[in-house]
Amino acid sequence: MLRKLYDWVFVQARSRHATKVMAVVSFTESSFFPIPPDVMLAPMVLARPDRAYFYATVCTIASVLGALLGYAIGYFLEPVGMWVLTVLGKADTFEASRALFQEHGAWVILVKGLTPIPFKLITIASGIFQFSLPLFIALCALTRGARFFLVAFVLKRWGPPMLAAIEKRLATFTLIGILAVVAVVVAVKLL
Repeated sequence: MLRKLYDWVFVQARSRHATKVMAVVSFTESSFFPIPPDVMLAPMVLARPDRAYFYATVCTIASVLGALLGYAIGYFLEPVGMWVLTVLGKADTFEASRALFQEHGAWVILVKGLTPIPFKLITIASGIFQFSLPLFIALCALTRGARFFLVAFVLKRWGPPMLAAIEKRLATFTLIGILAVVAVVVAVKLL
C-alpha cells in the first residue's frame, strides 16, 4: 500500500495540479501523511528548474502550516496524538522522548526536521509536551525551509546526476547536514 501511495505522489508531480498537490502533501506530511513532499519536489524541480525556489517556498509554507496541525493534534487531542505515535511505532519511547524534549527540545526539532525521519513525530510530540509555540514555528520554518531549499538548490544546480548521488548516499548527506546545523549553532553561541 505504501508503495502505491508513493507511486501516486510521484505521478502527481507531473500533473497540471502538481503545485497544489505538493502543497497538500507537504501540509499533511507534517501531521499524518506517510510520504514526504521531496518525492514531488525533486521531479518538479528537475522538470522546471526555473521554478525551483518557488516550489521550495510552497513546500516550506505548507509544511509549517501542517506542523501547526500536528502540534494542535498533540496539544488539544493528546489521545489521538498518542494513537498516531503508536501506529508509527514510537509510543514505547514516549517517556525517553519527553526527557529529551525537556532538555533539548529545540535541537530535536532542528535535527529531526532536516532528516528523512517522519516530521509528524516531532510536531505531534511538540504539542503533547507543550513546547513553546512561537519557538516551534520559528524552528519549523528554519529547518523545513533549509531542507526544501537545499533540495531545490542541488537539483537546480546539478540536476539528475546529483539526485542519483544523494539517493545512493542519503545517510551520509543527512549526517553532513546535521553536522552543519550543529556547527552553525555552536559558532553562534561562541560568538
